[in-house]
Amino acid sequence: MPPVGVVFPRTPADVVAVVRGCASRGLAITGRGGGTSLAGNAIGRGVVLDFSRYMNRVVEIDATARTAVVEPGIVLTDLQAAVQAESSGDLTFAPDPSSKSRATVGGAIGNDACGNHSVRYGRTSDHVLALDLVTAAGHRLTATRTGLRATDPADDAAVEAAEMLTDELTALTADHLADFRLELGRIPRQVSGFHLANLLPENGFDVARALVGSEGTCVIVVAATVQLVPVPPNAILLCLGYRDIVDAARDTTTILDYHPAALEGIDSKIVDTMRWRRGTDSVVGLPDGAAWLYVSLDGDDPAEVRDRRDDLIAKLHANGRLVDSRVVDDAGERASLWRVREDGAGLSGRLEEGGESWTGWEDSAVAPDQLADYLVAITALLDEFGLTGIFYGHFGAGCMHIRIDFDQRTPEGRDVMERFVRRAAQLCVDFGGSMSGEHGDGRARSELLPMMYSSRMMQAFARFARIWDPNALLGPHAIVDPEPFMADLSQEGISPREWQTSFDLTPSHRVPVADFVHAVQGCIGVGRCRADTGGVMCPSYRATRDEKDSTRGRARALQEMVRTAPTVADGWASEDVRESLDLCLSCKACATDCPVGVDMATYRSEFFDHYYRTHRRPLSHHSLGRLPLWLRLTERAAPVVNALARTRLAGIGARLGGLTDRREIPEFASRKAVRANLGPRDESAAVVLLADTFTRGFRPEVIGAARRVLGDAGTTTDCRADACCGLTYISTGQLDTARTHLRAAAQILDDGTERPIVVLEPSCAAAFRTDLPELVHTDSARRVAARVRSFADHVVHLAADGWVPRTAVPDAVTVQTHCHEYSAFGAATQRKALAAVGVTQVREATGCCGVAGNFGFEKDHYELSMKVAEQALAPALRADTAPVLTDGFSCHMQVRQLDPTRSSLHLAQILDPAPPTPSTLDGGGYR
Repeated sequence: MPPVGVVFPRTPADVVAVVRGCASRGLAITGRGGGTSLAGNAIGRGVVLDFSRYMNRVVEIDATARTAVVEPGIVLTDLQAAVQAESSGDLTFAPDPSSKSRATVGGAIGNDACGNHSVRYGRTSDHVLALDLVTAAGHRLTATRTGLRATDPADDAAVEAAEMLTDELTALTADHLADFRLELGRIPRQVSGFHLANLLPENGFDVARALVGSEGTCVIVVAATVQLVPVPPNAILLCLGYRDIVDAARDTTTILDYHPAALEGIDSKIVDTMRWRRGTDSVVGLPDGAAWLYVSLDGDDPAEVRDRRDDLIAKLHANGRLVDSRVVDDAGERASLWRVREDGAGLSGRLEEGGESWTGWEDSAVAPDQLADYLVAITALLDEFGLTGIFYGHFGAGCMHIRIDFDQRTPEGRDVMERFVRRAAQLCVDFGGSMSGEHGDGRARSELLPMMYSSRMMQAFARFARIWDPNALLGPHAIVDPEPFMADLSQEGISPREWQTSFDLTPSHRVPVADFVHAVQGCIGVGRCRADTGGVMCPSYRATRDEKDSTRGRARALQEMVRTAPTVADGWASEDVRESLDLCLSCKACATDCPVGVDMATYRSEFFDHYYRTHRRPLSHHSLGRLPLWLRLTERAAPVVNALARTRLAGIGARLGGLTDRREIPEFASRKAVRANLGPRDESAAVVLLADTFTRGFRPEVIGAARRVLGDAGTTTDCRADACCGLTYISTGQLDTARTHLRAAAQILDDGTERPIVVLEPSCAAAFRTDLPELVHTDSARRVAARVRSFADHVVHLAADGWVPRTAVPDAVTVQTHCHEYSAFGAATQRKALAAVGVTQVREATGCCGVAGNFGFEKDHYELSMKVAEQALAPALRADTAPVLTDGFSCHMQVRQLDPTRSSLHLAQILDPAPPTPSTLDGGGYR
């Protein structure tokens, strides 16, 4: 549903101008924050007002009064961080939905968002004190807990509008006193519809809370005054294991008697997917079971909290359903467990076995004491329709998120989905539940509201919306006057053409769509790529703050490309898609950090391979993209090339190759230096040490250091440099050439053994591990990929076998986390390697260095690459003087660019038991 346009307002005056301009032209307006809604609440055919770019400030925090005034575009975790800093950690803003690292306060107000701790703190509406508004007529008003007034008392038109609206809202309430009292506010998560019970006399004519959850259909919020809550000083996390989610749900009423701050649940499919996508150590601390509850207990007295915990565990054992329990004391394990729960929306979208599941019936809620029976009934309904559901949710509040393997692409699948959703809605109503528990009705459920509410209540909803917005310009077709919930499905209308790809993108579970379409449609808008904290993706978005430069934005461009009637035209030749992909650094972090596993680096390579068959390639694709070829040539004449690189000719040569002249050209290794470090072959050795193109061409001394480290560990080594992963060809989309290199490498390395293949450059190791089997579809390629390890990964294995390095390691090291190693071998690989060899103080620069292979050397990308460096690496370098671990050559070059005096070493050099002096390796290359 493409909008007419998008506006990024900076002030309330901008919003007023946009509203009045749109009103005069009859254009609809949709407010948007982080765009993470799951019910179509943030899309519209008119003008979209995106508040996240500029109107994202904390205006004021009053720790004494426990209040904050904020603009609507501020991200929830940013607000929480500001509040905690201002209050010395004593206060916070309570609503904490799983999307809190990118969802905004305005979005939370629009949906009446809740979160993991809602069992204690309720919904966003419970924390809103006042809302500064722009009405559909362009008036600035302030809604409070007791009424409505003009934001500026001197604005006569606004004063008159506030009086008129107050009279109409009072009359509406008087006409529906019984309806509001009987039909609204029956269960904790009754989010469906408008929250008109707040207008009742006994609730003080609370206009502010009545507008929370109105999904942008009545007013536009330009500022909010919110209540802050104290942070309990003592809290523990108790993890409970059950046979299934129904058993877990039956124990929720017992747990609620112990006043938990949070009571959340997940099933084993989500856990299995997390481990499959991010490694076995991505989920630690779970007790035995196939479904789990997270119970947070807190209080002022630590002894009382412990006693309550012990009493609860004893009571649950007495109930007879609990399989196992564990108190999670370790902060890292707690963070690991909460991340599984918070990533549930994405993890449930693409499971380990490769199948797809979708929203549509993912947000129902019932009374907590009805939850177990409701789950039994909804499971039976799924079975009746032959559907599978993945369950997680806020068990303590009775809110259940269920992702279902609907087939929205075929007429038969859409028929099943529609019939199921209508039956599920009736089932929810039969249980006295709400079809929306926190995501809002939006385009997904508004049509179903008459099943839940009486005709009088529906008339009241319509009247409330028209009081505020007589011409229905704001957030149209949500709650009131809905379009059919099966209209405008993004999975409908996919082009039937086969999108031939070089990469094998075949899902392990068959889906009725082309493999490339299945891959790019993995993005379901979770938006973790828009988060400033946690993980490594998406470095370009963090630098530009432009949605088109996020993983999600790029996925949306590709999704539009594969539609029958695409917004993005020209298919593989699309200039729009090329522009969106241009600033992707191919860091591959999204393949791990994205809860759905969107691998934009792979999709970028695939698109560029097709795009540049009909377009002229950039010069950098010939210079850096064919680096393995040029390095073989420079190796023969390294002294001459290095001498020329120190003259004015270097800048001219860089510009001719499409490169920036603002970076130092690295020193090329001579054949003599390479041979001195490689040493003799030993085909019977226990380990294959692969000197990749980058290490051979620029850092051959690392080869020698690695050989000595492995020798120190008692390992014989077969060191070779005759296999290339084709990484530079992959990143520039020259996939035929890349496949040729990889096919040859597979033939060379598939030697009939299971010896580990240790690759010194992490990006090359990742290419062998992930790209090799996806581009070369042979058993040989798969066997080689399974044997590949990065050097840090191999050090972890050596230490686990009892090896202790002879050399004295530094006490402190700054680590530039390598994006490809992070993605292919695990986020903690380098940290675990350093811990294993005795480094006690590790500062991690967790984020892309900004060079990322050819990206940071390209003329048009230099400025952005330096902005990316400021996200993690540059601050880490300024923070201390410890040696910097840069296993990746790109990272090594960025450190040299930022601080030429800084020691930047490969892990092999840190562990080298007998490092040589530069004079022993005459011929260049040593640093």
